[in-house]
Amino acid sequence: MAKLPFLLGFGAGYVLGARAGRERYEQIRRAWARAKDDPRLQSVAGMAQARADDALASVRTKMGSDAPDTTAR
Repeated sequence: MAKLPFLLGFGAGYVLGARAGRERYEQIRRAWARAKDDPRLQSVAGMAQARADDALASVRTKMGSDAPDTTAR
């Protein structure tokens, strides 16, 4: 589960620190735009969110009513 934030941070750092110039930046930006709209990625993100919600519900159940509600958005 910790891989996704790491990969996002790595990607952001690479884009911000890349020395390959504007062309490489635009290439990365286009790849990200395609990837974020990919139904497969959306599916994986949905499954990850569902697993996180299940894990949080499990922790809340084990902690009882003292657990804070962090899902309120």
